[in-house]
Amino acid sequence: MEKLSYVGKSLPRKDALIKVTGAAQYADDREFPGMLHAAAVRSPRPRIRIISISDNAARRVPGYVSLVTYKDIKGANKWPVVMQDYPFLPEKEARFAGETVALVVAATARAARKAAALVELKYKELPFVDDPLKALEKGAPRIHGDDNIFSRFVIKRGAVDRAFRTAAHVVEGEFSTNYQVHAYLETQGAVAVPEPGGGVTIHSTTQCPFYVLDAVAAALALPYNKVKILQTVTGGGFGGKEDVPALVASHAAICAAKTNRPVKLVYGRKEDFQSMSKRHPGWARVAYAADKSGRITACRVKYVLDGGAYSTLSPIVLWRGTVHASGPYKIPNVDIETFAAATNKVPCGAFRGFGQPQICFAQESLIDELAEKLGMDPVQLRLKNLLKPGEKTVTGQRLNSSCGLGELVQAVRRRSGWDRKHAEGGKPKAEGGDIVTGIGFSAAYYGVGLGAKGRYLDRAGALVNVYKDSSVGVNVGNAEMGQGALTVLAQIAAETLNAPYDSVRVEEVDSSKVPDSGPTVASRTTLMSGNAIIEAASPIRARIFKTAFDLLTAGGADASRPMTAAAGLFSMGGKVVDFKKVVAECWARRQKMSEQGWYAAPRTTFRMGDGQGDAYVIYSYSADAAEVEVDLKTGVLKVKKIWAAYDVGKIVNPRLAYGQAQGGILQGMSWAVYENLVYKNGIMVNPNFTDYVIATAADKPEYDITFIEKPYSEGPYHAKGMGEVPLIGVAPAIANAVRNACGARVRSVPLLPEKIWKGVKKG
Repeated sequence: MEKLSYVGKSLPRKDALIKVTGAAQYADDREFPGMLHAAAVRSPRPRIRIISISDNAARRVPGYVSLVTYKDIKGANKWPVVMQDYPFLPEKEARFAGETVALVVAATARAARKAAALVELKYKELPFVDDPLKALEKGAPRIHGDDNIFSRFVIKRGAVDRAFRTAAHVVEGEFSTNYQVHAYLETQGAVAVPEPGGGVTIHSTTQCPFYVLDAVAAALALPYNKVKILQTVTGGGFGGKEDVPALVASHAAICAAKTNRPVKLVYGRKEDFQSMSKRHPGWARVAYAADKSGRITACRVKYVLDGGAYSTLSPIVLWRGTVHASGPYKIPNVDIETFAAATNKVPCGAFRGFGQPQICFAQESLIDELAEKLGMDPVQLRLKNLLKPGEKTVTGQRLNSSCGLGELVQAVRRRSGWDRKHAEGGKPKAEGGDIVTGIGFSAAYYGVGLGAKGRYLDRAGALVNVYKDSSVGVNVGNAEMGQGALTVLAQIAAETLNAPYDSVRVEEVDSSKVPDSGPTVASRTTLMSGNAIIEAASPIRARIFKTAFDLLTAGGADASRPMTAAAGLFSMGGKVVDFKKVVAECWARRQKMSEQGWYAAPRTTFRMGDGQGDAYVIYSYSADAAEVEVDLKTGVLKVKKIWAAYDVGKIVNPRLAYGQAQGGILQGMSWAVYENLVYKNGIMVNPNFTDYVIATAADKPEYDITFIEKPYSEGPYHAKGMGEVPLIGVAPAIANAVRNACGARVRSVPLLPEKIWKGVKKG
């Protein structure tokens, strides 16, 4: 067993103190001399032709400074994200209610908001489409290309039609999922500060500073070396601060460029709801075929995501959902076809799980229906078909290492008391009562990193400085947004250098210190930045260890004995020297104590034409069981307990990993049970936390969380990725538990009481 001083230990969070004491500086806390404030003028309707924008009334507001429109954009009016179809500010047409059509700049935030409300927008309403399935029909209003399709993918393998014709059992079903709002505590915000010489510095709440860099440089027509992005302390992201902060920051930058003064733009909660990205609503038709023994022989999927008015990240979100659409099973015959459709609603983007939770809800619900048709226990059916080491996924990728899925399923089965509880499903909680209990199961796998579709972004940089006082500074390109990256990466740096953990500081991202490291998404930070830190620290480590050896031998240590290094101390033959003294000697010898590191994910072989090849470098895995109570009179659902097990490689910080698991489970449960964003005629009707209900601490279930570490040889200290797997399988486990409890099969998320009640009445 590898002896480690810091990795694998529940060390305290690096950012805990500043957050609990209120010292953390968020975007809205940043102040600069002469700073102005911006507010957005937004489209009131789903689709409009802009006739004119007038600030005549707005000019009467005390403190009013300027109106900013697309005419003030110095660069190309195309936000550089994936397909580049989203203008920074629309010129002729706005495509969703809530889209920013202009900005007002004023001396105070209140004045800016008041003036923005007085801007007169003359427009003509245009035909719109708000249903993704209708958007794909001939005759639908065209808002993107000739067919309203942002992106499509396929996975083709084997002889699917023949497999279904000859199958002993076939199940098929249609499923749908609604939006999910990120509900980060801190809304979107940025401050743009003009610099001497024509540059700009952006202070942004973001999980991808380099997307912000791309956008601001494009909007202002500036070279990258005149644009600096500083990530402020970020109050939650979950994917909602991947792409759209670049738009917010660009708007602030355009305003700052026009006024030549610092400009702050911070969203209110309502406009954040109305205009910022969401989890894509999804629709899927899934079918499985199986032989008499229960072996799955074929899978057919049609999967559609509602991308909203502009493509943003929809093609990449859809691709991940495509790869995982048939579930974590070995299936010889597969036909998967997927689409991201354009509608005149808020553009959707990244959200924890990134297109996989929607399709996982469908396929894991249907696996239970297949088990029911076979007369087989649902867990036993999964065990019969699960991917195992050495077997191939539906894309033809062989899982050669780090695959503990079967062990996870067995662990959850055992810990939850599955065999007994599933057999007793539907039993009233009290004799003669209307509250019944049930238990449900799900299994999932998750490709770590950006995979073949995002491989050009799948890289990360690091800068490690060991200062003369022996303190260690680390800069990386991936962002802390509450998940604990600053802590985990500090543990990796400390372990590699044998530096005291307290001496290591990992900073929020500064785009001028590290190269473009891609987005902080896809559970990639520990793997990518961790490996980059190890590469940067390794040559420094070699100098430190050589110097420590020299000091020990000079002090009389027996050089024939091995030198050990642990917890900041170097020992040999009864002699000890500490990290501080060794570093001082390194500096005295004028050794190089600063290095850069770089890690690029290995190349994948996936072919977009037929969906065959290696889609991801490595996978993480999860298994979930949910125990619920259902009120037969009202349909009200209560989730009592979740058992979950994860294989995410080596756990760098167990306490943080448990926190990630608990947060992911609650977020997944909230989406499954409560969260219901409503659109009517292209207008969002409940953009607030009064009417859009999310789970709170009072709703949380009891947790039983297990980690089974299957080391990944190419990961930093054998770690993989953790952030997203806890959410993915929660919704289908709950839906399957509802079925077990009361017989109702609810095929849409959220599992609202009226849906369950109707299912119970239908029998």
